[in-house]
Amino acid sequence: MKPLVVIDVVGLSSGLLGDDTPFLSEWINRKEMHIIEPVLPAVTCTAQSTYLTGKWPSDHGIVANGWYFKDECEVKLWRQSNNLVQGEKIWDVARRIDPSFTCANMFWWYNMYSTADYSVTPRPQYLADGRKMPDCYSYPADLRNQLQKELGTFPLFNFWGPRTSIKSSDWIAEASMRVHDWNNPTLMLIYLPHLDYVLQKQGQAGPSVSKDLREIDGVCKKLITHFERKGVNVNIISEYGITDVDQPIHINRILREMHLIQVREERGLELLDAGASRAFAMADHQIAHVYVNDPTCLEAVKSRLEETPGIELVLDAAGKKQYHLDHPRSGDLVVMADERSWFTYYYWIDDRRAPDFARMVDIHKKPGFDPVEMFLDPEKKLIIPRIALKVLKKKLGFRMVMDVIPLNAGLIKGSHGRIGMQDSDKPILVNGQKHTGNLEATDVQDTLLEAIFGE
Repeated sequence: MKPLVVIDVVGLSSGLLGDDTPFLSEWINRKEMHIIEPVLPAVTCTAQSTYLTGKWPSDHGIVANGWYFKDECEVKLWRQSNNLVQGEKIWDVARRIDPSFTCANMFWWYNMYSTADYSVTPRPQYLADGRKMPDCYSYPADLRNQLQKELGTFPLFNFWGPRTSIKSSDWIAEASMRVHDWNNPTLMLIYLPHLDYVLQKQGQAGPSVSKDLREIDGVCKKLITHFERKGVNVNIISEYGITDVDQPIHINRILREMHLIQVREERGLELLDAGASRAFAMADHQIAHVYVNDPTCLEAVKSRLEETPGIELVLDAAGKKQYHLDHPRSGDLVVMADERSWFTYYYWIDDRRAPDFARMVDIHKKPGFDPVEMFLDPEKKLIIPRIALKVLKKKLGFRMVMDVIPLNAGLIKGSHGRIGMQDSDKPILVNGQKHTGNLEATDVQDTLLEAIFGE
């Protein structure tokens, strides 16, 4: 066996390589770079699960970053149990080949309760008084304490939200080097999310993209240099490329106009009642799963969405099978945006009736993905002093709502999730192996196993 480190540089595509990535560009020139045909949807959880199982979403069941749990009548995103991924993972396959194989998973998703030997993943503490405290989860459990003793608390608020920065990716890199030094796993998976933030906020030509590319280039240099000094083979991979968008599609508002959405009114605010709705959408970047509880309106929903500007594909049962999304967790219809569009989860018509969590960073309460969580509300005056006052209230033991997130989907300048883009915007795999043509996402598991065990 040959030890392998796989660094997932989220959002990296060949079109971003150049003067702002001096180390990566030079390093990649000495390797083989392969374009990966992205899986549909090209989102984190689906892409990673496809890479690690070598199966399509129709088999492994991770049809997006979340879905409608029909038995509970609730939409849930960003679950963490690896038991949700249906299929044999790469570390299980490798262990059958050689029982001495070990794996460390550093922040790839569905990280909890897997059969990997070592794992670390974000896991905040949710206290009884409503506070959310930065923290992480590890296996073995004392690994978390070892890492945070040396590196400080995992910087959760730099991992997602308005304060996203290179700090979280750098913490993961430092933690990964330590875990590798302490345990020498055969395979180490490392997740670096930094580019994901700036490219969604600003698009490919945003004012700080150059700076952020140089920052992630520096982190990759540190990692690659460290591991190659140890004689470890390093691969670079990405899950998707992020392309420019300028048209948000409020898909649930369309369904509400068709009188298919049901809401509960609480304190003058509206909560989506998924179980009572005749149809609703779980929006996730440029893809949306539309769950139709009333089959009699399926054709009307399909026709209405096919007529909607910005929607490129509406997949029914036959379409889902064609694109490997025919799994019970998928919506009755799966909808893909065109290259300039993306889907919001917004279901209210009047912003004054939006739920309180809509203006917060709250990835578990929203019935869809909300990239606007990366912004502070530009319409709120003195926003930083307001935040400081709220933090002070929290420290003094008072309950408060950190309602600082805007409801302006037009702020988003980049997105991902669709397929069919040009090669320069597709995900990549960089290694020392030769392949003919683009790789399918389902080829990645075998490619990594070949790097460890040979042909």
